[in-house]
Amino acid sequence: MSSRLLLIIFFFWSVSLMHAQKTFTVESPDKSLKIDITIDQVITYSVSHMGDLMLSKSPLSMKLTDGRTLGINARLSSARTNMVQQEIKAPIYKRAVISDHYNELTLRFKGNYTLLFRVYNDGVAYRWITNFKNSFVVESEQVVYNFPADNQAFVPYANIQGFAPFMTSFESVYQHIKLSQWKSKHLAFSPLVVEAANGKKICLAEADLLNYPGMFLTNSEGSTRLTGIFAPYPKEMEWGGYHNLQEIVKTAENYIAKCKGNTNFPWRVVIVSEKDFELADSDMIYKLATPTQCTDLSWIKPGKVAWEWWNSWNLYQVDFRAGINNDTYKYYIDFASRYGIEYVILDEGWAVNLKADLMQVVPEINLKELADYAKSKNVGLILWAGYNAFNRDMENICRHYAAMGIKGFKIDFMDRDDQLMVEFHVRAAEIAAKYKLLVDFHGTYKPTGLQRTYPNVINFEGVHGLEQMKWSPATVDQVTYDVTIPFIRMVAGPIDYTQGAMRNATKSNYRPVNSEAMSQGTRCRQLAEYIVFESPLNMLCDTPLAYMNEEECTTFISQIPTTWDNTVALNGEISKYISIARQKGNEWYVGVLTNWDARILELDLSFLGEGSYKAIVFKDGINADRIAHDYKKEIIDIPMDKKLKITLAPGGGYAMKIYANSK
Repeated sequence: MSSRLLLIIFFFWSVSLMHAQKTFTVESPDKSLKIDITIDQVITYSVSHMGDLMLSKSPLSMKLTDGRTLGINARLSSARTNMVQQEIKAPIYKRAVISDHYNELTLRFKGNYTLLFRVYNDGVAYRWITNFKNSFVVESEQVVYNFPADNQAFVPYANIQGFAPFMTSFESVYQHIKLSQWKSKHLAFSPLVVEAANGKKICLAEADLLNYPGMFLTNSEGSTRLTGIFAPYPKEMEWGGYHNLQEIVKTAENYIAKCKGNTNFPWRVVIVSEKDFELADSDMIYKLATPTQCTDLSWIKPGKVAWEWWNSWNLYQVDFRAGINNDTYKYYIDFASRYGIEYVILDEGWAVNLKADLMQVVPEINLKELADYAKSKNVGLILWAGYNAFNRDMENICRHYAAMGIKGFKIDFMDRDDQLMVEFHVRAAEIAAKYKLLVDFHGTYKPTGLQRTYPNVINFEGVHGLEQMKWSPATVDQVTYDVTIPFIRMVAGPIDYTQGAMRNATKSNYRPVNSEAMSQGTRCRQLAEYIVFESPLNMLCDTPLAYMNEEECTTFISQIPTTWDNTVALNGEISKYISIARQKGNEWYVGVLTNWDARILELDLSFLGEGSYKAIVFKDGINADRIAHDYKKEIIDIPMDKKLKITLAPGGGYAMKIYANSK
């Protein structure tokens, strides 16, 4: 064949490829954010913000076990754009009404599958949708984030428990490293934040995880590319781990998910912020979640919980032996009733140990008597439940204890997010809702919007909470972690952090004391955390007498709402400081936290609007840098220009309640 003929063939082959390639651009409603999608032999997308490249071309695909690969050599059958502008009512959230405004691109491909993109003013998201006739199996999903530079990132490496490669409590602190410094083959979980051009931040997350494994991230090449990785589908499992309450995956299949023909896969989410504090106010995960089908939410009661486990049931100045018994829990109930605290939890110990059977109650506890006593005091009871014990008899457990008057369960030690475990969360939420029970998922992965789909799911752990201070050495920097999670973990949803310590320590004075635990940082830090941390079910971790001896602080804590009409992130920098304002009715609460650096800040309170306002203020005392429980309470007038200068001690906090001046 002549070289001339080869050249002609190559020319026409190149032209056909050029015509086959299709490109699409979708902009955010305010034109600041843009996603470019290219459909060729592979599908890629890139993201830019105001001319700054956030993500370079990144491929995406999904491989099925029957030989098909969605997104490879894909043949486009139709493309449709759409603009949506609506409001979402959010009854149990950080704001009552959410503005939901985005531009959408729907790409339908031959083979009955769809790729859906949405572009908001603060982020982009995509998901796969299948419309097959028959069920199928996903072998793997390609999720890639190609970053244009070797940027710094806040990385929560998964603390693998050793039982199985993907088993973790999702409680890791953050490593601030360059992408290229990522530990080879180490997994991290989302949300995860990467620094970008001009001080911008990129938060990687996922939403609407209902029937599919959760996503880990890794970088095994020392590159600037992060890759999604998913726990395989469990094959052989056995009970074990902590008190025989965990399910250990012994062997796994060579695929990640079994799916129905019609499946909406999780959203892959990229949130972009110009200023750090914008991340602390993101609604992206909630907006992308499946709306609830529940019509009656009146029985779902957010609130606070008097909690006994952190303080080790350490009652004193009482005439009975404190511990796991009715006298102790009646004392907690009386305390809760006195301060208007909605719930008391019976944490680990009320059910017979090592039996994984929630119908076997220890003889020292009469649950029916306690439930009746709590009801007479206008207090509800919540029961702790290990995963194994709850899962093996879920329906009967919910039916039995709901009939007794129990209000919900704190379910613990899941420690996985493979497909079977994700489906357990959905099933537990559904059955609990059937019996009008609240659910607090402890020992589990981050929220991905399940709290919108099932509003009775009222809180999640997946956080390195205050419980860690019972045993963590002084090398663990909880104070810095506290001013990191509002920008990363809290983007996903509420956190069961369990603050409220009345024994507070400076950096040099902290030490772990399991039975009489303390917090790192000041007293006012603990108060401010009730405002800063989103938590519809919010625990008071310390012992009742410690609170009763601190009447001012306890009264203030007990009056702070746990759901809000509006939220405004005021300012902040990741791992340095954060200030957030939240509104309930005609009152505003403001919480501020700093790291170990003393800090002077100016708060812009212009969100208050016109008018004269006063505030009840709790601020670090002048000696709080040496005596962490030193604080000062005062009533102040809000300046007419709505600019307020505040001072925070190292590890400090600032909390205030603002109300209209009625003079």
